[in-house]
Parts: sequence; structure tokens; C-alpha cells
Amino acid sequence: MISERLKEIVLQELALVDLDLQDETTADMVPGWDSLSHIQIIVAIEKNYKIKFKGIEILKIKNIGELQRLIDKKLTTVSAG
Repeated sequence: MISERLKEIVLQELALVDLDLQDETTADMVPGWDSLSHIQIIVAIEKNYKIKFKGIEILKIKNIGELQRLIDKKLTTVSAG
């Protein structure tokens, strides 16, 4: 399930008022989510959550659900370490 925090970041970066983001939602299903905005979204997530992604991790993400799971995994690793 997509957190409200992640949804807010995506909507803010894409200048959208509202959008129903589901685990299966892919970038091509979201208005304005192109390669440039993708980078802006990733940077905004890193700043907001105070985490860092590796390039290979970002490339493996297929949908917003996988992005949420990666964020959750990073947060668990940060709090455990």
C-alpha cells in the first residue's frame, strides 16, 4: 500500500492536485511523469526520507508499489543500523 507521504511527494513534484496511486501504478500511467520528473521525484524522496538509492535499485523499480517497498526496506535498514 502506498503511504500518504510518498503520494504527497509524487503529487507535489508533478504539480498534481490528486491522483489515485496504487501498487501497480507505473510512471507511464501518471500525467507528467517522464524521465526528468522521475529524477526529481527520486531526489525529493531521498531528501524527505533521508535515504539514498543506488542506481541499480532505481532501475529495477517497475511500479510505485516496488518504490514504496524499497523505501520501507531502506528505512528499516537505517533504523536498524
